[in-house]
Amino acid sequence: MEREDVIAPDGNHDASHGASHETNHDANRDRDGNRDGNRDGNRDRIVAAAARLLSDGGPDAVSTRAVSSAAGVQPPTIYRLFGDKQGLLDAVVAYGFTEYVNSKNAEEPTDDPVEDLRAGWDQHIGLGLANPALYSLMYGGHRPGVSSPAAVTAFDMLARLIRRIAEAGRLAIPEERAAALVHAAGCGTTFTLIATPEDRRDPELSRTAREAAIAAITTDAPAAAEPGPVAAAVTLRAALPRTDALTAPERGLLREWLDRIADPAPTAGERTETP
Repeated sequence: MEREDVIAPDGNHDASHGASHETNHDANRDRDGNRDGNRDGNRDRIVAAAARLLSDGGPDAVSTRAVSSAAGVQPPTIYRLFGDKQGLLDAVVAYGFTEYVNSKNAEEPTDDPVEDLRAGWDQHIGLGLANPALYSLMYGGHRPGVSSPAAVTAFDMLARLIRRIAEAGRLAIPEERAAALVHAAGCGTTFTLIATPEDRRDPELSRTAREAAIAAITTDAPAAAEPGPVAAAVTLRAALPRTDALTAPERGLLREWLDRIADPAPTAGERTETP
């Protein structure tokens, strides 16, 4: 049988005969349906074991040796299923995030999207305080410019909340900026609370930050009741994907115009610094 290289945690390949032999032996057991028989079963068991280690001891506790021992599999199985340690950690974060969200008896959206955003904020803070190691990996465990898959999923959930506020005519700034602002404020608040000893946490910090962020992106009344083109453009842009009265090129052109109205570039006079 051709030798299978094992991916080491640092991304290099261990081509040693012993590791290859162990990998091939493990693969044979997979095909034979023995102890490591079911690939999906292995994956679930490994992720659950790694999640327990993460919760009990933080990221440093999630070593290949510890995870393989806790899950009852050989180390090559972990590398074959997840590629490297970062792949395993991403799977653990996704698992923990899904478990947390499912543990909250998610209610149906209300008629007030701003109130739903408040509930989403509180859930975000709750995730961080209940699972600080998981949260830190989710939002701080990647290199700059790269987000964990679970963080991307969470941001998409936030973006949908912001879109509903825009469709209701209550968004005061462009959707992308509103989502980024709420995300930044929520993450900053959560990390601040995580870093503060529990007995010294300000119980009003999260609420104050939440209301400040909401005040910065919303209006008190639908945009139709507010004068000016910006709020109206934000509202129409949010509803644009739901219209079939325009062709795709027409929607693209209208979207470009609405973008320019909703987020106008500064004029030459505004760009000039006052002496």
